[in-house]
Amino acid sequence: MTGEERRSALLDFIRGSKTPVSGTVLANKFQVSRQVIVQDIALLRAANEEILSTPKGYLMLPATSVSRVFHVTHTDEQIFEELNTIITLGGRVVDVFIDHDVYGSLHANLNIASGKNITDFIDSLGSSQSKPLNALTCGSHYHTVEAVNTESLDNIEATLKSKGFLI
Repeated sequence: MTGEERRSALLDFIRGSKTPVSGTVLANKFQVSRQVIVQDIALLRAANEEILSTPKGYLMLPATSVSRVFHVTHTDEQIFEELNTIITLGGRVVDVFIDHDVYGSLHANLNIASGKNITDFIDSLGSSQSKPLNALTCGSHYHTVEAVNTESLDNIEATLKSKGFLI
């Protein structure tokens, strides 16, 4: 298999997956090193393929979506409720970021699109000694949220507001 054929098959494989695919899984599937996969992903991105890197692996960005940034605040105990509200109403939480007075903008990719993603995220927080990013700004943070249409984003915004999460 040539590099070009591998990249085409790699792209098809990632497109066909509903969940992120790790570099290790891809390396094993295509019988190459993880470094080759990283290089292939870089070449595909250079060719304008919209491949998202997440902590769980690679994922294709949805072909048709709109996004909005929400400025929110909540307690640590309300993280599940906030994320579940967004997902239940058809959103995908792309990232979280804060504007810190000293450090400036700090950003982390989340790519949370399902209940399992939320559970995995909450479990990771619970098993870590680290605090959520919003702990640095007294709960204030931002999420970029994607959805299939602006009506979904409007519903998400209204519900976050009604629950007291929206700033």
